Amino acid sequence: MTQPKFAPITEDVRVRPAYSLRTPTDWRQTRVAELKSPVHPTGRELGVPGPDQGYALLLADELFADRLELSAGISKKDALHGAAAVACARSGHFGRAPVAKDVELALVLFGFLGDVPADLVEWRTPMFQGAAHDYVSQRRIVDCVKEQTLRMRLEDLRGRIGDWRSLVVTD
Repeated sequence: MTQPKFAPITEDVRVRPAYSLRTPTDWRQTRVAELKSPVHPTGRELGVPGPDQGYALLLADELFADRLELSAGISKKDALHGAAAVACARSGHFGRAPVAKDVELALVLFGFLGDVPADLVEWRTPMFQGAAHDYVSQRRIVDCVKEQTLRMRLEDLRGRIGDWRSLVVTD
């Protein structure tokens, strides 16, 4: 409550007047990475936004690390990071956080859970080498998966893994 000016009080207990703030100047979008439209841009190496995408890596490590069938030149971390990136893209297309089925779909698609053609293993090896430490490699892995593949059910994908070339972009 304010104090009346006529009340006999000492200067040290007097309420100070409120500070007035200046009117802010107009704002311009000038930073390089700012979005200039309400729609997220799409395209190669831009990713798919979604909530809690880091959870995919935890799911991959906790649920699938012991079940991986690796080929020469691909480490466990490379396979898990690449699959987690694909799982994030899949969950982002559905507007939700990643779940175990997203990670499993990615691992089945690239043949890390076994029973895959030899030419798929040969094709995936250079793509996954060093993917755990290279963001551009992870983006390339995600970009090679067709959107209709990301939207498939896991059971349908398992049935079509023999024809894996129709599920990914191989160039």
